[in-house]
Amino acid sequence: MWGDGGVSWGLPAEPTAEHARLAESPGPGSPWRQWGPYLAGRQWGTVREDYTADGDAWSAFPFEHSHARAYRWGEDGLGGICDRFGFLNFSVGLWNRKDPILKERLYGLTNGQGNHGEDVKEYWWAVDGTPTHSWMQWMYRYPQAEYPYQQLREENARRGRDEREYELGDTGVLDGNRFFDVMVTYAKASPDDICISIRATNHGPDAAPLDLVPQIWLRNTWAWGRDPRRGHMNQLLPPTLAVGGMEALEVQHGSLGSYYLAAEGSPVLLFCDNETNAVSLFGAERNVSPYPKDAINQRIVHGDAHLVNPFDEGTKAAVWYSFDSVAPGHSVTVKLRLSRQMPESGTFGASYDAVMKARRREADEFYARVVHPEMDKADRHVARRAYAGLLWGKQLYRYDVEQWLEGDPGSALPAPAARQAKGARNTTWRQVSLADVISMPDEWEYPWFAAWDTAFHAIPLAHVDPDFAKEQLVLMCREWAMHPNGQLPAYEWEFGDVNPPVHAWAAWHVYRIDGYRDREFLIRVFTKLLLNFSWWVNRKDSTGSNIFEGGFLGMDNIGLFDRSAPLPPGFRLEQSDATSWMAFYCQQMFKIALELSRYDKAWDDTATKFLEHFLAIARSMTSFGSHEVSLWDEEDGFFYDVLVGPDGSAQPMRVPSMVGLLPILGATEVPSWINEECPDVTARLRWLQRRRPELVGPLLFAKGPGERRMLLSLLDQDRLRRILERMFDPGQFLSPYGIRSMSQAVRSGVTTVIDGRSASIEYEPGESRTGLFGGNSNWRGPVWFPVNVLLADKLRTYGRHFGDTFTIEIPTGSGNHCTLQDAADVIDRGLVALFRPVNGKRPADGDRIEASDDPLWAEHPTFSEFFDGDTGEGLGATHQTGWTALVAHLLNPRLPPDPRQRGWA
Repeated sequence: MWGDGGVSWGLPAEPTAEHARLAESPGPGSPWRQWGPYLAGRQWGTVREDYTADGDAWSAFPFEHSHARAYRWGEDGLGGICDRFGFLNFSVGLWNRKDPILKERLYGLTNGQGNHGEDVKEYWWAVDGTPTHSWMQWMYRYPQAEYPYQQLREENARRGRDEREYELGDTGVLDGNRFFDVMVTYAKASPDDICISIRATNHGPDAAPLDLVPQIWLRNTWAWGRDPRRGHMNQLLPPTLAVGGMEALEVQHGSLGSYYLAAEGSPVLLFCDNETNAVSLFGAERNVSPYPKDAINQRIVHGDAHLVNPFDEGTKAAVWYSFDSVAPGHSVTVKLRLSRQMPESGTFGASYDAVMKARRREADEFYARVVHPEMDKADRHVARRAYAGLLWGKQLYRYDVEQWLEGDPGSALPAPAARQAKGARNTTWRQVSLADVISMPDEWEYPWFAAWDTAFHAIPLAHVDPDFAKEQLVLMCREWAMHPNGQLPAYEWEFGDVNPPVHAWAAWHVYRIDGYRDREFLIRVFTKLLLNFSWWVNRKDSTGSNIFEGGFLGMDNIGLFDRSAPLPPGFRLEQSDATSWMAFYCQQMFKIALELSRYDKAWDDTATKFLEHFLAIARSMTSFGSHEVSLWDEEDGFFYDVLVGPDGSAQPMRVPSMVGLLPILGATEVPSWINEECPDVTARLRWLQRRRPELVGPLLFAKGPGERRMLLSLLDQDRLRRILERMFDPGQFLSPYGIRSMSQAVRSGVTTVIDGRSASIEYEPGESRTGLFGGNSNWRGPVWFPVNVLLADKLRTYGRHFGDTFTIEIPTGSGNHCTLQDAADVIDRGLVALFRPVNGKRPADGDRIEASDDPLWAEHPTFSEFFDGDTGEGLGATHQTGWTALVAHLLNPRLPPDPRQRGWA
């Protein structure tokens, strides 16, 4: 679905309204992008809010503090929005008259509380959205019974790693559909005029009370001793508020200016300050403000009004709608409007309704153009939900590491000296100073970016918002993110960890999806990646042998031991996957350089540099490593990591895992047009063929109609076939839902003695049974979307080169011979099958409550972090419409026509 360009169709003569807004809004500072779903789903428990000596972020700022303690670096809320700098925030609060606290933010277990690592314990869905956020819908499922916080903690603490997680749906509080579905809708009348609707529907059999408590507040930027300015809110009263039928408040902020929040009807407005209740949390003698952050909770839940500001002003406010009884099947709706305009008689009514209807219609028109018209209804629904999840995953990420390390002069919790000790978290990343909207993998379990995730997000994002996709790839390379030595930041828990180098691949595909037109983007990202490539060569090839190390490389617990942990003195792990990733990286940089060379011959030399570097890596990987021990095991027909000891001895780590499949990624076509358009590259290649024939073995040739095809490949046909025989063997890597990350042939385990100590590993199709990397992900058997997509991509590359002359059996041993293009389709169909119902159930939903045949559950697909290698059940983060949103691309792989007619595949 990738290499052949997928499907294309004619574009309409006139752009849709949303496409026109996108054309007006290319950059992050554009007016239509000023407001969006940038408010985090969780700010508590993040590294940014941790000012402890031991670095235990989960304990430093627990959920129990979140309703009463001011955040330093961000804010969070339910279905919320904020401006792109996070100064002014809006979200939804709820109370069912039974919960001990207002439901203001998402709840989940911390790493130590969950039996499989951190785990969200809520149900919500990103329902719809457009790239400029002119239209957004988000839904939360709120129990009518008391939320079982203690039960969830205690039962998961009791369970071991060999048991399933205990979820909210298992507690019984949702039985009989005793819940409210709360739909939050935003529609922009203009860039700074936002119509807001909150509709709560009682799906239970009995009438139930509900309090809807929308909240608006200013991020606390003044309490830390660095910026004394603060904004202000106050209620509007007659004669300032000159119309009836609503309540309203005014917001003044030094950067944003004036905003007004109007609320239809007669709600109660409550005011306080976004300040910590230090008296309640820490036993302090007094609070900075007598009206702290949790005043609204105290007033509504406990009936205690003494913390609410009696003068109806502050830096945080709530609009309190109280419904004593919502009948079964009935809904209640409240309307609000956030605008720069003073509320007037037309704030609600016909004009408000017209905006809502227009933006909904325009969203439908936008997706009618984005999504292929022949896609069936079920697939279209999954694709649109995937796009919605990606767009709602755009979160504001603020983190100045220099300030974080030093602490704030006005903070009650200054950073301890241990924060800056040598080797402490992120101490060598002081240049990181981010205040950007970033595509997050998941708004709760990953409210922080991960570098390689971001690259994968860019592919489906490019279908709906190519400018944002490109900006994300460039952002990771900007000087306030990239290390001065060229390393990309991995993730906030340890920026210095190493993610696979996939940005060049993503940049190339975004360039293609965007119509092969934005060479300026290619140049910007390519020149930055030159620095990153040099970092890999200088830091991760310690012997200069072109065999690379890299640590865990995003694959957490795939090895016999923690590959990111220091090895015993003198030992070094030469990695099959690290070396494959670097070969892959070389090829993608070569491809981009060739493209740029077509328009500027100055890039020719760069193209030849990456060509020769790939050839050197290929020679080392496919023959011998640094100590004359090959990563290729001829007897097994597979690649393995090799542990090199201080005495020069080398020991293969014979674990049949994804690291041995990744050499497939080292394949890219050398287009025939280089003979005419890149003569310097052609001349160098011919020189190598004459003078260094031993280097050009990885250059394969095949004849096609009217041309001779060339392919750069880490694998010759024999090795490729042997690896694919294992990959497509159902008894090993092939599952019904893609390629497993470890062969199931090792269900009984593999044991190896390393430096006198025994180490074991076995196939685990589902949740991890070890605590390695927190125990909240597993690469010992489950199916992972990103590497599957890459494998399919490269099988198509091989397929275009070999055509019908190279076939394999799928499944292995079946006698059913397939081309490599067909093999790529097998992988893609397996991934898509996760979301296609079988007997009314999506395999990805497993046996969870989401698998219910009740339409209230069945209409909501979930996008999980990874999937059980046997059953396909979604595991890990359950809202990861980050890289799992690649399913939208597999379903909808539209590419525009190549304007050059002789382009790449």
